[in-house]
Amino acid sequence: MSTLRIATLGAGRMGRGIAHVFAYAGHPVTLVDIKPRAGEVAQQLARTARGEIESSLLSLAEIGAFAASAVPSVLGRVAFAARDAAPAALAAADVVFEAVPEVMDAKREAFAFVAKHVRADAILASTTSTFLVEALADLTAAPQRFLNAHWLNPAYIIPLVELSPGKRTDPAIVAAMKALLQGIGKVPVVCAAAPGFIVPRIQALAMNEAARLVEEGLATAEDVDKATRYGLGFRYAAMGILEFIDYGGGDILYYASRSLAAATGDPRFAAPAIIDRNMREGRIGLKSGSGFYDYAGVDVAAYRRDVLRRLVGQLEHLKLLRPPGAPATNNAGERSDKTG
Repeated sequence: MSTLRIATLGAGRMGRGIAHVFAYAGHPVTLVDIKPRAGEVAQQLARTARGEIESSLLSLAEIGAFAASAVPSVLGRVAFAARDAAPAALAAADVVFEAVPEVMDAKREAFAFVAKHVRADAILASTTSTFLVEALADLTAAPQRFLNAHWLNPAYIIPLVELSPGKRTDPAIVAAMKALLQGIGKVPVVCAAAPGFIVPRIQALAMNEAARLVEEGLATAEDVDKATRYGLGFRYAAMGILEFIDYGGGDILYYASRSLAAATGDPRFAAPAIIDRNMREGRIGLKSGSGFYDYAGVDVAAYRRDVLRRLVGQLEHLKLLRPPGAPATNNAGERSDKTG
């Protein structure tokens, strides 16, 4: 992959995380701050931003993610441009990530500034988690080269980036952004413009339900976290949620949802229409040959072995895998800040 010049419009938490990712991958990055600031204030912001990136790099090196000797070269690829230097930084950028505060007036000002200086062939992406792509596309000079790229914090660690193209986004731009992200080790997914994208929409339901379990006195916070880390999260780190439905059988979810909704009297546990439809059509997953995925031609035995390898890999990661008869030596689920 060729080296591209990256600019982040905004030098806050998200801008710094994105700068970390691209600089680590070998791309020169400029943190661009267009807010009018006195010289010393701008210099202090630059020092703070670089200091935070350096601290993140050193923390990763400290736990063995890479050699600490590489930190200076990575940090050397990160530059800072205050408002007076912003036009030149934007004009030089191949890709610009907008990461200003989630306020429409701030977005409007940022895109107006970008439009005056960015090249016609540059890709522009917002990192917003609040606004849909069409709400911002009209603020840009070239909506066909614009899309949302929603990173998950911390951006330099979490692999996933959710891409949300607009109605006018050129498919070639989506493909180029996917290739760029894959080239730096990220895992891009594409979703239609809708509130919550994919991950925030799913995790909002999960987090609220976890909080309800504690609120209703059904389990302690510690046990809920153990259950999600060593049960829910364990499985979904090895298999996607829809893959898991197919693997176990959509019929299990169908009946479990009906039972839970009836027992609690709460319709939030009812299955969506697609589960009912798949049940009627006999599309219940691996055992029927189709579900959310098509298993025609799949070597089922080999696939099951692959799933087993993934799960065993999770056990190894959690240090829970041990030889037959060996005593357990872990404290599974114990918080690392506990003593005694």
